[in-house]
Amino acid sequence: MTIKETDKKFILPTYGRLDLEIVSGKGSTLKASDGKEYIDFGSGIAVNTFGACDDEWIKAVTAQLGKIQHTSNYYYTEPCSTLAKMLCEKTGMSKVFFSNSGAEANECAIKAARKYGTDQNPDKNIIITLKNSFHGRTVTTLSATGQDGFHKHFTPFTGGFVYAEANNIEELKTIANKNCCAIMFEPIQGEGGVLPLTKEFVLAAKEIADAHDMLLIIDEVQTGNGRTGKLYAHQHFGISPDIFTTAKGLAGGLPIGATVFSEKLKDIMPAGSHGSTFGGNPISAAAAINVLSRLDDDFLAEVTKNSRYLWSELSKIDGIEEICGMGYMIGLTTRADAKEILKKCLENGLLVLTAKDKVRLLPPLNITKEELDKGIEILKTVIETI
Repeated sequence: MTIKETDKKFILPTYGRLDLEIVSGKGSTLKASDGKEYIDFGSGIAVNTFGACDDEWIKAVTAQLGKIQHTSNYYYTEPCSTLAKMLCEKTGMSKVFFSNSGAEANECAIKAARKYGTDQNPDKNIIITLKNSFHGRTVTTLSATGQDGFHKHFTPFTGGFVYAEANNIEELKTIANKNCCAIMFEPIQGEGGVLPLTKEFVLAAKEIADAHDMLLIIDEVQTGNGRTGKLYAHQHFGISPDIFTTAKGLAGGLPIGATVFSEKLKDIMPAGSHGSTFGGNPISAAAAINVLSRLDDDFLAEVTKNSRYLWSELSKIDGIEEICGMGYMIGLTTRADAKEILKKCLENGLLVLTAKDKVRLLPPLNITKEELDKGIEILKTVIETI
């Protein structure tokens, strides 16, 4: 029985897998079971921050493997504490809760917001999210997701969410009231089609939240950890949220989620109010320490420079009608069908993603100029040929 046959026989068919088995990789070049190589413009959906098998990352992870792989949160561990300190010092925040994924990080943010609101008034429990948003696949984070397509099954969904149109300040003002405890949004709607929020809307959301004593929660699961050229995308807008969440690229390929709290919320979740068996796992935390320590100003300046080069080259391709996003989080509106482009890119040695009707690009942040150029050339040939 082949790997593909075994997969189909024993794994729940929730994924529409492509006909590709990846066995190894280095940097932004991956190798399949048949020996064919692929340029990676997806990085595991914004997870492999420094690509595959990065030497420094491997050293950090294996060093921790030789010490302890897991304890429990009854005890202290150095990697967990150090990572929390780094996140707070780099963002001006005060406290962190660690979990295993973006959905779990968002669940924690939702619980904290509900507690903040109901501590004041039992009815202050409504959270405003945005239409076309995506916050995870648990029942509650699906409820927070403002897309009807995700609300077809799995009822009853968690109540207490209302949805405003992205970038519509007047609608947000109309919806906000004394029973709302938070506004929650992604700076760029990733699964919704790589759609950025405007600076005017983000700043207005902050003002509206403050005016109604609501929390501002920013979902940085996909936009965080250097992806947009800033450590976290909200830093482009010059604001500090009450809570932000992060996951995906934080540990560079190992599972982790983090919910990061401002000073005013430092005591919002006392002992026993929340927990996680694997949250702050020493190996994942060691990986994340390595990632965060390397995302300094000089590196992020390189991300900005190189992503601008990629945007410039993409703008020259006949068949690309619009480019949206920020930094190395890119959506392409094309004349040809996005899924057809994905399949043809795969045939030609390039891995890309889709989001709604767009081609989505999320390359590793340290992708080389040579790998970028190879990928651009394949994408150009595919799009112009189709």
